[in-house]
Amino acid sequence: MTTGRPVSRTKSLGRRLVGYFLRGLVFLAPVAITLYVVTVVFQTVDGWLGLSVPGAGFVATIVLVTLFGFFASGFIARSFVAALDDILERLPVVRLLYSSIRDFVSAFVGEKRRFDKPVLVRLFDNSSAHALGFVTQESLEALGLADWISVYMPHSYNFSGQMYVFPRSAVTRVDASSSEFMAFVVSGGVTEVPSIPKPGANSGA
Repeated sequence: MTTGRPVSRTKSLGRRLVGYFLRGLVFLAPVAITLYVVTVVFQTVDGWLGLSVPGAGFVATIVLVTLFGFFASGFIARSFVAALDDILERLPVVRLLYSSIRDFVSAFVGEKRRFDKPVLVRLFDNSSAHALGFVTQESLEALGLADWISVYMPHSYNFSGQMYVFPRSAVTRVDASSSEFMAFVVSGGVTEVPSIPKPGANSGA
């Protein structure tokens, strides 16, 4: 007469092995992917500069960019950069690419950062549905929308997003770290939740 104990023990062992595998995957996958991306970046930059020492090209690039930022802080350098910026802005095809990349990079770093005002947006009137985003323009009066503002909403698991226009009354400021807020949105909400007030209390923007 057979019993179910060996079968149940086998299933239990199988479940534990699967659990161990998934736990290991959760730990190793981010590390492996990060190392892979860093290695590819290092090798690519090294190839551009023709350096044989792994990572030397990346370090050299960081140093050169830092030095350029230092010299660009001077009056003469700022005048030169402004003149170059003006020239690129006048070129028909180059203007679109250059201005888009410049404004996108400046939105994250520098003195003209835009993704530093996290907000909670009510999507519909008389609805409790809200979305997370960042205010990019405080006033759209030039478009005839004096009481409206523009809000950028990043896509989850992607380096893209969509810009929307909302009435100022539909937007609630969020007292949270911009970097944590961005990570929360981009990760699809699986990272640690930043400090977010209750949607019911709209404070305007």
